[in-house]
Amino acid sequence: MVAQPTFKDWTSIALLGLVWGGTFMVIAIALEDYPPLTVACARTLLGAIGLYALMILTGRKFERLSGALLRSTILIGLFSTALPFLLLSWGMQHVPSAFAGVSMASVPLFILPLAHFFSDEKLILRKLIAVLVGFSGALILIGPGLAQLGQGAEPIAQIACISAALCYAVSSVLTRQCPPADPLTLSTMTLIVGAIALVPPTLLIDGVPEWSGSGSGYAILFLGLVPTAAATLLRIQVIRSAGSVFMTLVNYQVPIWSMVFGAVVLSEHLPFRFFIALALVLIGLAISQWNSLRKLLKGL
Repeated sequence: MVAQPTFKDWTSIALLGLVWGGTFMVIAIALEDYPPLTVACARTLLGAIGLYALMILTGRKFERLSGALLRSTILIGLFSTALPFLLLSWGMQHVPSAFAGVSMASVPLFILPLAHFFSDEKLILRKLIAVLVGFSGALILIGPGLAQLGQGAEPIAQIACISAALCYAVSSVLTRQCPPADPLTLSTMTLIVGAIALVPPTLLIDGVPEWSGSGSGYAILFLGLVPTAAATLLRIQVIRSAGSVFMTLVNYQVPIWSMVFGAVVLSEHLPFRFFIALALVLIGLAISQWNSLRKLLKGL
């Protein structure tokens, strides 16, 4: 039985929300001096190095790769790192960082229908309502862009950000179906897969990146080592201490922090539809997780 969340757990969950919510702002800063493919590749490679260092520090070794685990590792690596990192980096050249953050809030809502068809979690009426409410928020978010398809890069960039959220949802379903493996070790292996997929095209298209000597270079270092490596270890500790349901509270924080950082630090203009979309997506999340959240709140 998972213990009740401690003060340390609450502090950790708040820190994770802050770090992951600020990730989109940091990507925007990195894109000031580096092309999107380089940003995605460097983030993945540095994250893999950081997590491998954590494996060494914690005395872990790589899993013995059976056929099923190898397939899962490759697919999860592509859908949880290489594809979404590239889609976000490219898309955020043309849309505000806050847009990307709000898009990511739809990940749990994408998971619900995917899990219904490809896993053992059926889409009951309450969850169906949650999906409809949440996706109405997503439609409000990208609606103007859909009406302008073929008129510039911004509409395609919006779709790229939503597609990145879909990739994360696919990776979650794949992870659920993955054979048993240590979470930290699996995370490291999937980042290695992502790095293997991204390094060759990056070197071929962008060449070897040079140190910018500015905030963009430090932003890339931050992306790889903090929200990827360090936050992964903290996430594992929180789940072990307080449970996976408690961990879902991060989903409510990330889009809010992304909007705060975008507006305050990057001076981004936030259309009113962003706030409506955020409200609908968060309501959808709350409906989908209502029973679990109610049990969690009763235990406080």
